[in-house]
Amino acid sequence: MNAKQIVKLSNIIGITSILLLVYWVFTFIVIEVFGLKVFRENMTESFYLSILGILALMAGSLIVNLMFNLTRIAERKNEDEVNTKSNRRKFAVLLLIFPLILIILFGGDYLTSAKKEKMLISSAKSIIESNKANSDKLLNYTFSKSYIKETTGILRVLSSTDKNFPSVTLIVKDSIKDSPVFLGFNAYYNESLDSDTIQPQKVNYIYQTNKEERAYLIEVFNKNSDELRYSSSNGNYELFYPYKKNGKTIIIYFSEQQRYGKLGS
Repeated sequence: MNAKQIVKLSNIIGITSILLLVYWVFTFIVIEVFGLKVFRENMTESFYLSILGILALMAGSLIVNLMFNLTRIAERKNEDEVNTKSNRRKFAVLLLIFPLILIILFGGDYLTSAKKEKMLISSAKSIIESNKANSDKLLNYTFSKSYIKETTGILRVLSSTDKNFPSVTLIVKDSIKDSPVFLGFNAYYNESLDSDTIQPQKVNYIYQTNKEERAYLIEVFNKNSDELRYSSSNGNYELFYPYKKNGKTIIIYFSEQQRYGKLGS
């Protein structure tokens, strides 16, 4: 291989590395800005580390060019005209890769969310059915120390049953001074409630919601809807699971935060 071929090869490697770096930065920015979860942990980490390999290729091709200290010889005019048309087509193809990357990233994020939804609903049904006795106890809501303590114990069991649900919250409807509110109980129990002098206060258990969540809760508790509500945003996956029996209604809220997607190996 002569010097000209070596320079040509190093130029190809350098240009390819630059293009890969541009696409990588574009992909990284899109993932971070939109909070997309596409690939599994190993693939995501490998993707991030690939920047080192790309920079190494760029550095290597640059060093080769500097060592041989060669410049490209201008081609004939007619060849330049042909090459100009060819270069335009190549440039158009390179630009088309950007929307293709967007389609892959957003499509992968959608598939991750859809896969997660099916898994969460399936796990929720399995947890409720396998813990039927405990689930039925949650239906007998009364705002009291005994109910709160028993509920936290049951929620610990539910959250420990399936690794997909590190966080489980019970949501019930109640009122404070004749104003309707939604109360939420989690697996944390305040040991100070065991003291006879301390009484639980409903205001400390108010479940904070946004407008969409409140509308959904009203539909379930006031209008007898049994629709599930699933949402995902920036790696946070939430499932509101209504549970009804003998005219009583509660909602079991499952949530998980996930750093990576579900696609890939």
